[in-house]
Amino acid sequence: MNERILQQCEELMKKGSTSFYKAFNFLPSPRREAVHVIYAFCRIIDDSVDEPDSSPYSIHELKAHFRDLEEADGHFIWPALRWLFSSFPQLQREPFHLQMEGQIRDLSFTRYETMEQLKSYCYLVAGTVGEMLLPVLRDDQNEAARAAGISLGIGMQLVNIIRDVGEDLRRGRRYVPLEVMERQGYSQQELEAGEVNEPFIAVLQELRAEALHWFEKGLENVHTYPWESGMSIELAAAFYAAILDAVEADGYDVFHKRSYVSDEAKLKLFRRTVVRYTGITTVVV
Repeated sequence: MNERILQQCEELMKKGSTSFYKAFNFLPSPRREAVHVIYAFCRIIDDSVDEPDSSPYSIHELKAHFRDLEEADGHFIWPALRWLFSSFPQLQREPFHLQMEGQIRDLSFTRYETMEQLKSYCYLVAGTVGEMLLPVLRDDQNEAARAAGISLGIGMQLVNIIRDVGEDLRRGRRYVPLEVMERQGYSQQELEAGEVNEPFIAVLQELRAEALHWFEKGLENVHTYPWESGMSIELAAAFYAAILDAVEADGYDVFHKRSYVSDEAKLKLFRRTVVRYTGITTVVV
């Protein structure tokens, strides 16, 4: 395997999510490189739908190339994926196919009515990532761990949905289920006007509670992973859950700003988790 190909995947992950990059940087090789490849492909899939003008492929081209992976060329992701599947033969291709199907749904299904519909979508675009990572982060195929990985992915996607309400609205999408809005007395008209009021805050708080429920399920058996993998999972979950606090600190105004976790807050989470796992108190970030 050309090391430069794996480095390009690493660079894409480092550029796309410094939080995830830091969270998984403690993994030993080749687990670490495998996470870089999975992240890079998922990033390219996501960009093919959300940023089509700057994406190297359309989502349909990605599907076709992935289906004929052994012959695919023209981009570093294809040899990287071939390395991934040869290095981790227990890794199945089905979650990757489902991930792409979930992104294709974004092209036509843009209004969610129920939490059940939203959960199905969250599984396709994020729960599948948990399934992809499972054979990379641990050596056994544990069904409880698989379910937990899916749960964590669903929780993370719910955080994305909370944070990106305004951004998604500008793209013509409403992931916030209508049944939640109606339950809290918040209308579609208020949503389109970007009104942050008590009913809207109640909507986001309900979604926040749902996300935290999935996080709790997702971390139930983290202790059964190799310690480096368990620490990486906890770090990723902590970084993501902290976005919810950032949204609250911003007054739930997800229409006009994108909430971020400060570097200082990330550093505290990072050190706290690393110390608990390793006992090392002087951590270089």
